[in-house]
Amino acid sequence: MKIIIDCDPGVDDAIALLLALASPEIEVLAVTTVAGNVPAERTFDNGRRVVALAGRPDVPVYRGCEGPLLGPLVRGKYSGAGGLGGSLLPESTAPVEAAHSVDVLIANILSAAEQGEQITVCTLGPFTNLAVALAREPFIARGIDRIVSMAGAFAAGGNRTPSAEFNVLADAHAAEMVLRSGVPVVLMPLDLTFQALATPARVADLRGRGGRITNLAADLITFYDRNDPARYGEPGGPLHDPTVIAYLLRPELFGGRPAHVAVELAGHHSFGQTVGDFFNTTGKPANATVLNRLDAPGFFDLLWKRLAKA
Repeated sequence: MKIIIDCDPGVDDAIALLLALASPEIEVLAVTTVAGNVPAERTFDNGRRVVALAGRPDVPVYRGCEGPLLGPLVRGKYSGAGGLGGSLLPESTAPVEAAHSVDVLIANILSAAEQGEQITVCTLGPFTNLAVALAREPFIARGIDRIVSMAGAFAAGGNRTPSAEFNVLADAHAAEMVLRSGVPVVLMPLDLTFQALATPARVADLRGRGGRITNLAADLITFYDRNDPARYGEPGGPLHDPTVIAYLLRPELFGGRPAHVAVELAGHHSFGQTVGDFFNTTGKPANATVLNRLDAPGFFDLLWKRLAKA
């Protein structure tokens, strides 16, 4: 399976990248970075460092858009210390790629379409790069098999406002453009990712497997205190972004339903909210598969095993 990972590293992005790069079923054509959790320069550098940690200098990393299509910059809640906590990841010795993430998305997807192939695009941050690529070259929609995204919130409520999830809130107009593109979209909203809870017992299990990457991953996961037992039901913080890659590897661990999803682009209290029509009350056809069920033990078994073998 050929994929491009568009991301804004970020702890969760880093774990997702490590999972993808450790999985032989997946061919990562490129990592494209975007401003979001931290500024564009930092997400680019973080992406290069994670790829270096994985020992995959063959995977190029590109720098992308520096802010949303419209509106103010919004940073991640845990964007301090460069977005990757206090861990010191190795500097990349790979050549610095000069191409822009948008150009890379277009070139790779057009090439696939011309060969009668398709690429899966995984978005782990704001949708800005992908929205700009689709606007500049709409033909690339034919070369995208599906878009799998950590984005949105429905019954779970938001994590940056009462109704909005960060990746959508950070560029709500871009998210709406992608949802209107006609490309199949699979969403991992907070309703699902809150079930991917890295509890103290699970993190201890990871550390117990030994190895440099597993220990560093455990350090990354626990650097920020993301405990909120009142919301999650027990101690620990959710690992949002790795669910995207895990879905590609083990879709049977996930469950959900189709819906027409739109993004609220107005309103002081509701801007950035993802509104799902799960019962066809509007008569609009479904444009996304919204996942809301996770086999959490199976997810962490897959994730920890792959990190231990990385």
